[in-house]
Amino acid sequence: MRSFREFLLEEDGVGVVEIILILVVLIGLVLIFKKQLTALVNDIFKTITDKAGKIS
Repeated sequence: MRSFREFLLEEDGVGVVEIILILVVLIGLVLIFKKQLTALVNDIFKTITDKAGKIS
């Protein structure tokens, strides 16, 4: 059985925790700026649609 000190020094799960924290921050930012992101994406798709009609 491993000692408590070895357990504290173990870093196997650190990468998983970092990835989870990054995802939580990104999801939080998306929720905070949802309205602005939606407007930006709609504007981009509108511009693409308008420009695509002029190519033909």
